[in-house]
Amino acid sequence: MQAVILVGGEGTRLRPLTSGTPKPIVTFVDRPFMGFMLEWLAGHGVEDVIMSCGFLAPKVEAVLGDGSHFGVRLRFVEEPEPRGTAGALKYAEELLEDRFLMLNGDVLTDIDVGAQIAQHQRTGATGTLGLVPVADPSAYGLVLTHEDGEVTGFLEKPAADQLEGIDEYLISAGIYVLERSVLDRIEPGVNVSIETQVWPGLVGEGLYGCAARGAYWMDIGTPDRYLQGTADILLGNVRTAVGERLDREHQFLASGTVAEGARITGAVLVEEGAAVAAGARVVGPTVLGRGVTVADGAVVERSVVLDGSSIATGAHVADAILAPRVAVGERTIVQGRAVLGEGVDVGADCKLDHGIKVFPGTKLGGGAVRF
Repeated sequence: MQAVILVGGEGTRLRPLTSGTPKPIVTFVDRPFMGFMLEWLAGHGVEDVIMSCGFLAPKVEAVLGDGSHFGVRLRFVEEPEPRGTAGALKYAEELLEDRFLMLNGDVLTDIDVGAQIAQHQRTGATGTLGLVPVADPSAYGLVLTHEDGEVTGFLEKPAADQLEGIDEYLISAGIYVLERSVLDRIEPGVNVSIETQVWPGLVGEGLYGCAARGAYWMDIGTPDRYLQGTADILLGNVRTAVGERLDREHQFLASGTVAEGARITGAVLVEEGAAVAAGARVVGPTVLGRGVTVADGAVVERSVVLDGSSIATGAHVADAILAPRVAVGERTIVQGRAVLGEGVDVGADCKLDHGIKVFPGTKLGGGAVRF
């Protein structure tokens, strides 16, 4: 089976993590985010993957390589300009087979895509949309279906009075099984949305939905979801290869990284070359990347601290994301969904809170920020 993954966006909601790094290769727990999707696809028999890139495409290709590390053959196409979801698909047309998967590139999931492919074959569909149930559909586009799965229509961000009589709220998971004939409906060389300009035209002409109930699905596109997805991976709420690294306590502490007297509790992953000092405290779900140092008396809770960052004596990091090579000074507090970009240097006695974003390379002197 073949898949095409759309990764052309700039990941603006995840800035400053994505200020100079494309979202597909932002570190997520212990690997590039796209690694999770590629491994998931490989586990369902997908062998050939085409990445439809835009923003900083050469960096994506340099990190992911030929895909062999993730169990797939990986090829890349780069849009000359943004062309929308359908336009990007059309641009990759020459590489596509008679039947293929199309996926949005910002989803963490363990959905059984094999079941979706099987339904597609059974119904003789032109396109089959992977669907997931949600409790509140007001922020999504709702997909309406018959009992047999045939799509009957769409409701974009429906109001309460539009939901009467609907028993289950199903939204698109961004996972599609498509026949090549769908490409004939897309005009080449222009910006076209597959969600709003192609799917409605297929209603009544072989468009089906396949509901994945009980599976994990999350769009990892904001700092909140980045942290939640990290926690879910460490806690085993979503099936990933990371689980193979963790013990029964949901921990992986690389040899020699944690000093005697340090307190480590909860789901915690500490990579090779990190150093957690005696008297430091780390509370999960937390990731400490390679070469991270946590000094005596420092506390890190429910956070992601990426490669080469340092947390000084008495500092407190909670519910925050630190990109590579961030320095947090003595007694400084970083909390409340704060996100610090690569190479940020925060002096002593600062406080960064309330979702503050500090962009790469910024230097803040001692006591300079109390937010």
